[in-house]
Amino acid sequence: MLPAFIGGLPGGPELLVILLIAVLLFGANKIPKLARSSGEALGEFQKGREEVEQELQEMREGKAKPESEPAE
Repeated sequence: MLPAFIGGLPGGPELLVILLIAVLLFGANKIPKLARSSGEALGEFQKGREEVEQELQEMREGKAKPESEPAE
């Protein structure tokens, strides 16, 4: 018999077990707060990733601004 996680994401029964463990560890009241903060963190990460990709694209196109001019 193969472990549940080989070949993809966990299915219905596995998700129920994971949810039950999460409720036992964090308590039912903290789950929504935890999900909200995880979503906000993921959104911030995605914004940062998009900014870096945009800067890299500008550098490839030669539009990057010099950070500072050399002092004379």
